Amino acid sequence: MELSSFTYEIIIMLFAVAVFAGLIDTLAGGGGLITIPALILAGLPPLLALGTNKFQAFVGSGTASIMMLRKKKVTFHEVKYLMLMAFVGSVIGTIAVQFIDVELLNFVIPLVLLFIGIYFLFMPKASNIDKKPKISEKAYKNIVVPSIGFYDGMFGPGTGSFLSLSGIALRGVELIKATAMAKTMNFATNIASVLVFLAYGQVIFSIGILMMIGQIIGAYIGSHFLVKINPNHLKIIVVIMCFTMLIKYCSQMGWI
Repeated sequence: MELSSFTYEIIIMLFAVAVFAGLIDTLAGGGGLITIPALILAGLPPLLALGTNKFQAFVGSGTASIMMLRKKKVTFHEVKYLMLMAFVGSVIGTIAVQFIDVELLNFVIPLVLLFIGIYFLFMPKASNIDKKPKISEKAYKNIVVPSIGFYDGMFGPGTGSFLSLSGIALRGVELIKATAMAKTMNFATNIASVLVFLAYGQVIFSIGILMMIGQIIGAYIGSHFLVKINPNHLKIIVVIMCFTMLIKYCSQMGWI
């Protein structure tokens, strides 16, 4: 499928979706919850949609990661092993998805949205969060991170939010830093997934490159907002994003 196979309306829609997804993904995670339905709506089969989504998303997460490192919201030393374990988990998950029924996405996506939305809705204010880690750094690095990486490789939507959430809930990391760390790990999972999807020929380059440009723009804008935004305002954005997308997705599936 080439770019000429799509109408101008679809091309413009996909570009705009990529800009918005890059912005939202940098601030709150969940950009894939916007781009994957858009790609499927544009007529791509599920695996091509997943592969093309990863191809365009890794640039957005890469841009956000570079911005976070440059602004010293997180250091490479802090995240290098987390990124490695996220990479390994994502490779395994992306290989696995080549052999399963991706229609499972229809049930996974709304559950992810509901879980994240409810957690952030009832999460205490950033100043009141217990900063005491619930699990060891080793357990987090070797079990939690690769598990989320596996999920990202297999499905993907909501991974950024999962990574942020795990850092807050399990390691006691404050919201802004947890989000910054999530960007770097999400970049690693996206790179791993892209390499596998490319090996299986599940990427449409023309659409992917178009959406890459949009992702860069959105991630650049979002990274500037992230270093200035009030953590409690970020919490509100996460909740609104989750429940809005949950309603939209359920409506699209004909469940409501």
